[in-house]
Amino acid sequence: MTLRKAAVALTTALLLGAGALMGPPAHAETLRFATEGAFPPFNAVDDKGKPHGFDVDIAKALCAEMKAECELVVQDWDGLIPGLLAKKFDAIIASMSITEERQKSVLFSDPYYFNQFHFVGPKDRTFTLTKDGLKGLTVGAQRATVSAKWLEEHLGDAVSVKLYDTAEEAYLDLTSGRLDLMLNDTYPTYDWLKSPAATGYELKGESVIKDDKVGIALRPGDTALAASLNKALAAIIANGTYAEINARYFPFSLLARE
Repeated sequence: MTLRKAAVALTTALLLGAGALMGPPAHAETLRFATEGAFPPFNAVDDKGKPHGFDVDIAKALCAEMKAECELVVQDWDGLIPGLLAKKFDAIIASMSITEERQKSVLFSDPYYFNQFHFVGPKDRTFTLTKDGLKGLTVGAQRATVSAKWLEEHLGDAVSVKLYDTAEEAYLDLTSGRLDLMLNDTYPTYDWLKSPAATGYELKGESVIKDDKVGIALRPGDTALAASLNKALAAIIANGTYAEINARYFPFSLLARE
């Protein structure tokens, strides 16, 4: 091999090595995000089955910042992590809390908002939100969520815990009188309380969980993609894009921490 060819080969190897570290060029990348589609205003589907909401808008903003094509798919909540690990999509953006249990299976991005959890119930009923005060009542939550786990761990031996596939199903049972209370993420509950169906309902007491971190879930080995998403997230926060999206849905910042 001539000296010139050796130099070219070395330069090529170095460039390829750098590419492996940095991941594929952003302009050539398509990111497939999965969301639940049943958790408004964070994620929902329109009458044509197209996903929309806060989570979806953040995903699109991240893709734009990364100069990547953005593909959104809808997946039932219970199938999100299995689908991710089966490589049906690249990432989950579905208001998923970062928990120790989930971190055993997936890698999370930096938090893209901070969450709380409240009980919600009828305005004309007063509740003592303690184990003794709620004894014998029926309390609902969406299954496989932080709310469900909290109920089972803190009140499971005092109340009847009823779990649902979606939060919307739990809201329906609450307004039909089949639940005394529901425990849910505060911000989607805040949005639901503005609907006609929620007339006569309100948040009860203080939040039972504060400073819950919500992130984008990735496969454990996708550290380069996590770094790219974290960089893009910091950029859209700094340039005001995040604040614009936030204002479409809430009159307060989802980045504020209690």
